[in-house]
Amino acid sequence: MSHLRRLSTRSLILVLTLFGVLAAGGAALAIAAGGSGSTPPPEPLDQAIQNAFARNHPAGITARVQFTTNLFPSGSQLGQAGSALISGASGRLWLPGGGQGRIELQSDAGDVQIVWDSSTISVYDASSNTVYRADLPSGSSQSTSSSGTDTPPTLAEIDSFLTNLGVDWALSDAQPTDIAGQPAYRASVSPKHDGGLLGSLQLAWDASNGTPLQAGIYAQGSSTPVLRLTVTHISDGPVAAGDVNVAPPAGAKVVDLSSASTGGSSSSTPAVTGLAAVQAAAPFTVVAPDTLVGLPLQDVRLVGGDTVLALYGQGLGGIALVERKADSSSDGGPLSNLPTVSLDGLTAHELATQLGTALEWQSGGTSYVLAGSLPAAAAEAAARAVK
Repeated sequence: MSHLRRLSTRSLILVLTLFGVLAAGGAALAIAAGGSGSTPPPEPLDQAIQNAFARNHPAGITARVQFTTNLFPSGSQLGQAGSALISGASGRLWLPGGGQGRIELQSDAGDVQIVWDSSTISVYDASSNTVYRADLPSGSSQSTSSSGTDTPPTLAEIDSFLTNLGVDWALSDAQPTDIAGQPAYRASVSPKHDGGLLGSLQLAWDASNGTPLQAGIYAQGSSTPVLRLTVTHISDGPVAAGDVNVAPPAGAKVVDLSSASTGGSSSSTPAVTGLAAVQAAAPFTVVAPDTLVGLPLQDVRLVGGDTVLALYGQGLGGIALVERKADSSSDGGPLSNLPTVSLDGLTAHELATQLGTALEWQSGGTSYVLAGSLPAAAAEAAARAVK
C-alpha cells in the first residue's frame, strides 16, 4: 500500500514522473470496471488495509501493461505524437519486491524506461535521449510499523495514519469489488480544500494477498482517469535483478528534478527569504505581486543565488512562480516547443493539461515560469499580472 502523495504540475515530465512514483508504490496496476468474479465481505478501511499488509505477498510480479493518457485536452499539442509518455504505449512491468521496480513502455518514437528503488526514481525517454531523476520521500518504502519493516502495522498505527491523512484528504470506505475476476477492495482520497484541478486518487488491491490491482488519477468532475496503466497479463514468481537494474545509455542527457525543485541550491548557499531581502540580493529585477488571481503571496525566496521562487495560495490549488535572469545564449526553456499564447503583447509557451497549466515567457531580461493546478485561463491571467 503506497502513501498517497501530492501532485506537482511544474512540468510535463514531473507530472508523469510522479505518476510513476504512484505506480512504484502501488505495484501491479489493473484498471478494470469489474468482472464476473466474487466480491469480498465488507470490511472497515483500516481492517482492509491491515489485512493487505498481513497476508502473503507474491515473491515477485511480471506483467504486460497498457499505458493510456488523457492528460492533454484536444489541441494542446503540436506536431506528431512523440514520447510514449505523451501518446501512450504498451509495455512490461517487473516488481521483485523490496521497493524496486521497472516499467518499460514501447512506441515508435522509442522506449520509455521507468526504474525506481526505495530512494530514487528515474525516467529515461528515448525520444529525447533524456533521463529525468528525482528523489523519493525518505521512508516511503518503509513499513508503517515502528517495530521493523517486516512487521505489519498494527490497527492503531493504521488508524493514526488515516487520521493524519484525513486532516487534508477525504477518505472513502473500503468498497468491495472485483477487478479482473479477483475479489478486491477499492478506496479513494480527495483533497478537502485547495485541491486545484485534482479530483481524486484511487487504489484497489487484491483481497486475498494485498497486491494492488488498480490505481488512477482523476481530474475534478471527470469519471475517466487522467492517467491509466492497465495490466493485461500478470504472473507471480521471482524477478531477476537484471530485469530491473537497467541503466540508460551513457550519452543520455540527465535532468535532476530534485535539484531543479530547489533551484539547484546547495547547502553552502542558504536561501534568502522575504521579498525585500530577495529583491536586494537577486541579480535581476524581481517581480512578486501581493496577489495572483486572488491568491495571496505566501513565500518568496532566492535559492542557489540566482533563482527566485514565489509561492501563492496554499495546497494543490496554489501557484508557483520561478524567476531567473534570462540566458541570451539559450534556445529557450523546457516549454519552448509548446504552443504559444499572447500575454498582452508578450509571447508565452503554454503546457495545458487536465491537472494544471504551466507558462514560460521572458520579459525585461528575466525568464519566468508560472505553474499551478488551475485552468489555462486562470494561469494566463496570473501571468499577465506578473509581466
